[in-house]
Amino acid sequence: MIETSGLSKTFDGGVRAVRNVTLSVRPGEIVGFLGPNGAGKTTTMRMLTTLLPPTSGTATVAGHGLLTAPREVRRRIGYVSQSGWTDPAVPIGDELELQGMLYGLSRTETRARTAEVLAMLELGGLESRPGGALSGGQRRRADIAFALTHRPVLLFLDEPTTGLDPQTRAHLWDHIRALRDEHGVTIFLTTHYLDEADALCDRLLIIDHGEIAAAGTPAELKAGRTLDEAFLDLTGRSLREEASV
Repeated sequence: MIETSGLSKTFDGGVRAVRNVTLSVRPGEIVGFLGPNGAGKTTTMRMLTTLLPPTSGTATVAGHGLLTAPREVRRRIGYVSQSGWTDPAVPIGDELELQGMLYGLSRTETRARTAEVLAMLELGGLESRPGGALSGGQRRRADIAFALTHRPVLLFLDEPTTGLDPQTRAHLWDHIRALRDEHGVTIFLTTHYLDEADALCDRLLIIDHGEIAAAGTPAELKAGRTLDEAFLDLTGRSLREEASV
């Protein structure tokens, strides 16, 4: 579903944010992308979602070349940023219908899909409620609903549970698992939460200073240690401490 080779990004001034990242994500996986602040997680995700052009390297995303067919990539992926999409003053049903029409769905198709994704994420009956009137968990699920309107095969989630309380986070994990298990969506997510990575992800990719430091299942990376200890060994930095700042 994702295949990269030597993907790199250098910003003006010679700042090398991502260096020769080579990774692979198989269809049907939930893959976690971990790293300290400034490690290159969001830069990599923005390149894979066509929002930022790479300086060098190649990638295939959802069956299409990142550089040669970016429009086809965008047709097949969903993306939820850290800041989300909900407008505090606009009913989420209206926003979802607009999203569907932007992707070329008819008004009838859009209304049917809006009802479908709202029910899928336990937001049914909230169509007329503006984003500003939703709880934190509801707002985050609405963000995911927007990304699912056009039925993407691959979903990118950037820090999907930041700022949520533990119970709401666990509830959102259930919805993320259901997207894969019941709807066949492949998921690539960044997170600062080691318990989230351990509980939710099939595989983990650890990035530090713009390079992939390690990859494997949570069990392989832990190998008798806690995930925080494994991360500290690999990068020299504690992700748990950074997540608590």
